[in-house]
Amino acid sequence: MIRTEELLLNMGPQHPSTHGVLRLVVTLDGENIVDVQPDIGYLHSSVEKMMEHRTYLQNIALVDRGMDYLTAMANEEVWVLATERLARIDVPARARYIRTLMLELQRISSHLIWLGTFGIDLGAFTAFLWAMRERERIMDLFESATGGRLHHVYFRIGGVYEDLPEGWPERCAEFCDHMTAKLPEYDELLTGNPIFVARTQGVGVLSRDVAIALGASGPVARASGLAYDVRKAHPYEVYDQLEFDIPMRTEGDCFARYLVRLEEIRQSVRIIRQCLERLPQGEVRGKVSMTLRPPKGEVYARTESPRGDLGIYLVSDGSDTPYRVKIRAPAFSNLYALTEMMRGWKVADVIAILGSIDIVLSDVDR
Repeated sequence: MIRTEELLLNMGPQHPSTHGVLRLVVTLDGENIVDVQPDIGYLHSSVEKMMEHRTYLQNIALVDRGMDYLTAMANEEVWVLATERLARIDVPARARYIRTLMLELQRISSHLIWLGTFGIDLGAFTAFLWAMRERERIMDLFESATGGRLHHVYFRIGGVYEDLPEGWPERCAEFCDHMTAKLPEYDELLTGNPIFVARTQGVGVLSRDVAIALGASGPVARASGLAYDVRKAHPYEVYDQLEFDIPMRTEGDCFARYLVRLEEIRQSVRIIRQCLERLPQGEVRGKVSMTLRPPKGEVYARTESPRGDLGIYLVSDGSDTPYRVKIRAPAFSNLYALTEMMRGWKVADVIAILGSIDIVLSDVDR
């Protein structure tokens, strides 16, 4: 009998494929993965504590940068949503439609970043170039409407900062046409690519029961057969007035997570088109004091960010700064599903499985 000895492999925190400052402690028996332990904390910013020392308005800029830096609009949304519910502030209909279409543009942008980097992880460099080509159009739309390409500070408590510029809806509709035309090319490049399929299909399986037990959400959970989406389960903004489907797969592998995100891009385009068609006239921001002091109380707001169920628990003591802020970040729970996904696979599969869950470390550490 050949006796083997287990090997501890440190991957990161500077490894180029860890998508941030993440360290994975991988236990190997030969090339077989015995165990994986994520080691986080290298990017801890204490954003929750900082938010308790800033006004409600100032915190919009903080969540823009201190949380998931690839989904600034989604971060702004969950913060203003929690504050508006706590202070019982009404939002004009036009602002709610603008917010919804901006959130879906942000979802497409985030999924394109994931698609491009996932392609690079598996050797498909063309996928990255194509994804950045489409994402650049979204950045141009963001810049013309908000003044920023990555960080926007566009959402406001009670609405949005300002109305859409002239011609913006038409440009957004053109992007939807462009994105719809390009999606079949991604199918040709990756979905039917035998190398891509071999590296992802059946690899890193996460069962539905384990996904629920670990609190996984977003595309990771929906790829494992859990048809849960906050936009449907707990509608906010105008999602309850729009028609869209929840993409879902049951295989729970890397390929299923890829397919779910690709279909989510299609559904986001569908939502954006409806928002543009139904966009009402009117004000884009209600009258809210710069020194807002919500009444004493607490509230929990949740949204469907590109990575999953994003929530904020907010407590007010009646002052102009929050008494307590607690963030429920989807990437944190999704990251700790890695252990279940990787156990029993080969060391060569680590990058494919890690890349498939789409983590951003600033969303994990905070």
